[in-house]
Amino acid sequence: MSAQANTAIVRRLVEEAQEGGNLAVVDELLADDFVDHSPLPGLPPTRDGVRMLFAGMNAAFPDLRVTIHEQIADDKRVVTRKTFSGTHAGPFMGVPATGKPVSFDAIDILTIRGGLIREHRVVVDQLALLQQIGVR
Repeated sequence: MSAQANTAIVRRLVEEAQEGGNLAVVDELLADDFVDHSPLPGLPPTRDGVRMLFAGMNAAFPDLRVTIHEQIADDKRVVTRKTFSGTHAGPFMGVPATGKPVSFDAIDILTIRGGLIREHRVVVDQLALLQQIGVR
């Protein structure tokens, strides 16, 4: 697929599933044999794990917004630099709701073949997120 088509797949995942909470999109865009090379602790490195992550984030941050700053793509990969923001209104990673606003950055690398997302790697500023919700 073209870089433009791959970018559209990733944007749809971010906008409809990650930000919008439509978890059916995860099943539509991620391959059955999808592998997450950097899952959060306690989550499986599978499509089910991604669905669990997105559901947990949308429950913890119901006003979640994901701002895409930049995407670099070719016919196999899409790199996305983005910022998550929202209000910590539900438990997340064992931390009860604080009502505090949060904002943290991430860079995703997604491998796409045959129109499906096959692999995921991420560098995310979890320290910034945890500090903002009061973890010391």
